[in-house]
Amino acid sequence: MPVNLLEQIALFSTLDRVAVAILLLVWVASTQLIEHPPRTRPSVSALMADYRREWMKHFVSRDPRIFDSQIIGNLRQGTAFFASASMIAIGGGLALIGNADLLRGVAEDLTFDRAPTFVWEVKLMLMLVFATNAFLKFVWSHRLFGYCAVLMAAVPNDPQDPLAMPRAAKAGEINVTAARGYNRGLRSVYFGIAAAAWLLGGAALILAALFTALVILRREFASESRRVLLDSSDDMFDTHT
Repeated sequence: MPVNLLEQIALFSTLDRVAVAILLLVWVASTQLIEHPPRTRPSVSALMADYRREWMKHFVSRDPRIFDSQIIGNLRQGTAFFASASMIAIGGGLALIGNADLLRGVAEDLTFDRAPTFVWEVKLMLMLVFATNAFLKFVWSHRLFGYCAVLMAAVPNDPQDPLAMPRAAKAGEINVTAARGYNRGLRSVYFGIAAAAWLLGGAALILAALFTALVILRREFASESRRVLLDSSDDMFDTHT
């Protein structure tokens, strides 16, 4: 490893390195837990994936299908909005990196940390990594919802047509995949905001990462919305409970 790189790494304390590792770990771990939950305790995302598949089954016999096309259009608008917001965040982050001396002055006033400009640039780049990942996820999700719309349009109007259910099932799986990308993009936004706490130090980053993970997991596994989805009046999810 080049000496100058070793010197640059040495600018960060052990606490800083541990904090970044914890942030990345809880980001990846929370995604895995949400997308692959225990069968006895499904996440909101897993429950909604089943509802998306059910949606496509009922879509086959719905006439007219304007309602379904409006929902897909709204979903695409949501992904487009967040993709645009991510691009703005990326542009703002790059602008800050280009003027890191100003940021360093503000950060030093708050933390009394006299670190060189390079340190503040790296901290900004961590936020940019999350913003870039979010942008890519939202763009891909937007495209997948478009694929889903095309597949839905290819479903025959006759529910008895042998192609109707297979094509609807394909649309359902594409819909689920698009939603997964959208949710991953949102989690990148959440943890990107948490990464901003690094400007206040490693301890602040650890607290922000753990708090963000706690909020996300509570919404997925202990929220009121989850309770509604699992209401016993709907026997759709009896196998999960």
